[in-house]
Amino acid sequence: MHAPIKVLIVDDSAVLRQVLTAVLARAPGIEVIAVASDPIFAMERMRIQWPDVIVLDVEMPRMDGITFLKKIMSERPTAVVICSTLTEKGAETTMQALAAGAAGIIPKPRMGLKQFIQDSAEDLVSAVRGAAQANVRRLAPAASMAPAAAKPYADAIPPAAAHAMAQTSERVIAIGTSTGGTQALEMVLTALPRMCPGIVIVQHMPEKFTEAFASRLNGLCRLDVREARSGDRVMPGLALIAPGGRHMLLQRSGAQYHVDVIDGPLVSRHRPSVDVLFRSVATCAGKNALGIIMTGMGDDGAHGLKELHDVGARTLAQDEASCVVYGMPKEAVKLGAVDRVLPLGEIHLEIAGTARANGHAQGFS
Repeated sequence: MHAPIKVLIVDDSAVLRQVLTAVLARAPGIEVIAVASDPIFAMERMRIQWPDVIVLDVEMPRMDGITFLKKIMSERPTAVVICSTLTEKGAETTMQALAAGAAGIIPKPRMGLKQFIQDSAEDLVSAVRGAAQANVRRLAPAASMAPAAAKPYADAIPPAAAHAMAQTSERVIAIGTSTGGTQALEMVLTALPRMCPGIVIVQHMPEKFTEAFASRLNGLCRLDVREARSGDRVMPGLALIAPGGRHMLLQRSGAQYHVDVIDGPLVSRHRPSVDVLFRSVATCAGKNALGIIMTGMGDDGAHGLKELHDVGARTLAQDEASCVVYGMPKEAVKLGAVDRVLPLGEIHLEIAGTARANGHAQGFS
């Protein structure tokens, strides 16, 4: 038998500590070894027994969660899941936590224990399990990652409406990722030129947080990055990120592409789902697309990437050595869905190659 995942909960709310402990205590293979009301108490407990995963609040007395997270990642990298409020301020702070090396996010419950167990317990358990699988040294911020130059001023989802034309003047880059993906996407997107083919992205992330994530990337990248809205055109120089809690599909009108953002059931246990996006890209763009699957737990996106591969699109997977969790890419490789397996640091070069082939590489260096 595998040893249980040892979890430390750090939050200044006694009620929340009880809620999170109760949920995790019901999950097989997870053991809450301690709770603490702030990071100072947490460090005292960690001298006795070090956890596999820390569930961490952000706003606490004596030491805030971001400072504690940075301290942990610099001294002894450990998987951390941030428990954050669904507010604009909370989302911005959570982006700082992800940049500092957090493995994932869970929305802080604001309802009673019973309602939380009914609605969100599975998300909490999944986040903890995913964090426990993470290569935490890959999550630690890379000091060498310099910011980019500033901008110059599935089956449960209906298929896309049209089938791909054999050739169009537009290319589409479709990217799917999960645990560790916020850092991986930052590394890829900040390396891209101002003008490159339109990019559509599913990053597993809760509702409300994707807008702040897109805004943060928009400030770092040469290309424009924003949370997708239904009807947004997929165009050169723009990356669209699926909103948390909703699926994103590619559609085509003539030779132009746009996205639909829709509600729907969980697909491959996720909403948004990479499989949903990839399947729609296979239908609408076909061989005009480049599909990329990156770090993440589970198999979401593997079957969708196989559909892209089978219609003639180029397909890439991030290699195991550079992944935080080698789950999604591994499953895609097992299905025979992947043309090339690449280190994270080389993925932007493949996108740039697509840009050059399509005449969108102005200013790339």
